[in-house]
Amino acid sequence: MATFDRADPCHARYDALLGDPGLSWRLYTTWPCIVEASHLLGALNRLELLKWVALGGVHVFPFDASALIDMTGWMFRYTQTPRSEMDLADASLYWVACETGILQILTLDVRDFSRYRLPDGRAFEIL
Repeated sequence: MATFDRADPCHARYDALLGDPGLSWRLYTTWPCIVEASHLLGALNRLELLKWVALGGVHVFPFDASALIDMTGWMFRYTQTPRSEMDLADASLYWVACETGILQILTLDVRDFSRYRLPDGRAFEIL
């Protein structure tokens, strides 16, 4: 989201990271993450994000409704009211990690993704 919001304090860092020609990024996300980012961004930035997704800036992993059984279990496990909550967007990225083994994540949500552990004990590598 910081990539599309020039007022975000992390914009320059993520813009440079994603724009580095020496790094070949293949980005993955899920629809819940796109919906959440769309909700949080202003109207013009939201449109930029959606165009970027449409042009292949990120690969969107679809999931069947049956995956929600696992996701709700993880959401229950990692929700510690009122301090922190694993929302559907986070759970969907956790699901992608379980399905693909990809543990590198671009996120501003360092606190939560630092505490999440996959069923085999592996942690996310926050970039």
